[in-house]
Amino acid sequence: MMGHLAYVISGALVGFLVGMTGVGGGSLMTPLLILLCGIHPKAAVGTDLVYAAVTKLFGTFLHRRCGPVRWSIVLWMMAGSLPGVAVALLWLRHLGSPQEMAHVIRLSLGICLLVTAPAILFRPTLKEWVLRHQLGGPVRSRVLTVVLGFVLGCMVSLSSVGAGAIGMAVLVMLYPTLPLRELVAIDIAHAIPLTLIAGVGHWMEGDVMVPTLLLLLSGSLPGIWLGTHCAGRCPERWQRLILGSLLLLIGVKMI
Repeated sequence: MMGHLAYVISGALVGFLVGMTGVGGGSLMTPLLILLCGIHPKAAVGTDLVYAAVTKLFGTFLHRRCGPVRWSIVLWMMAGSLPGVAVALLWLRHLGSPQEMAHVIRLSLGICLLVTAPAILFRPTLKEWVLRHQLGGPVRSRVLTVVLGFVLGCMVSLSSVGAGAIGMAVLVMLYPTLPLRELVAIDIAHAIPLTLIAGVGHWMEGDVMVPTLLLLLSGSLPGIWLGTHCAGRCPERWQRLILGSLLLLIGVKMI
């Protein structure tokens, strides 16, 4: 019973942060399942991916922030992310022992967190730099968008991290003239099916712990609802500082 309660509380805490900040679900839940709950890294990633798809969809409905979706950009991202998911899942399937697989996933998760933390901490600085330096024309932006999708597909499948924070940071760099509201809509429109597809891939490998998933969701959905009502009450700068520092510490711990 106490173990079940721990999953519900974990889901509620992560859901609250997702509802308040819009990011951090996969970045926090997978390390929590591995470090505190002792779940095998591959099962933790698979369970968290399905969890992330549901929570992102529910959080998006509550926030109602989505602007008009530029589906052309989403499709360019999917052109890279779908092959990325396939490559990562095939690589995991052909790894050796469960211990080797666990090591690879923990290392991938740690690296992804160490990349995600600066993307959150220095997002305004990155945007200001990009606005002063043009990164290229439409063709180059499309190629880099496909590359971004491929990298996100690999990262998300290996660690469940990156679809939100890193995807958003790079989109700001590739499309600095687009309104932030539209970039958020693009990021969400890509992140939800990406986490769902990667989660289904892990499910087919038997890596999704359904009872654990249901316990996490039973806590996270009320947590997201509460977090959305607290959004905006904490300065955005402090949110970035707290979340980025936390991910940095967890990333170091995972490596």
